[in-house]
Amino acid sequence: MPVLITGPNGSGKERIAAIVHANSAVRTGPFVAVNCGALPAELIEAELFGAEAGAFTGATRARVGRFESANGGTLFLDEIGNLPVPGQVKLLRVLETGQFEPLGSSRTRSTRVRVISATNAELSQLIRHGSFREACITG
Repeated sequence: MPVLITGPNGSGKERIAAIVHANSAVRTGPFVAVNCGALPAELIEAELFGAEAGAFTGATRARVGRFESANGGTLFLDEIGNLPVPGQVKLLRVLETGQFEPLGSSRTRSTRVRVISATNAELSQLIRHGSFREACITG
């Protein structure tokens, strides 16, 4: 089940996520953290889902995404409120089915990941304005 942690910057959201991971059924798996707010919008999907060589300018080799890296463990998505809508659509698919396609690939991959998200944004306002999909926080 996905978890959402909210609070102001510097309140220890990543530390709380690590504690949740350490006390979960997937504690022996990896804990992979991604700061969605620090990534350019055009690279977030490649970061989360991976990319095949040539999928976009500068992708000279295949890259494993964070969902694949976190398989069997926890993926912590910090500043989830900054995730662009196209990334939210793909995130929702992974939350619902455990499946995704790396950029530039037609091959579906599966993952078993506990997703913990965090934000300091007022998600209810973003949802009302149509810039955030409610299903991304409720799974």
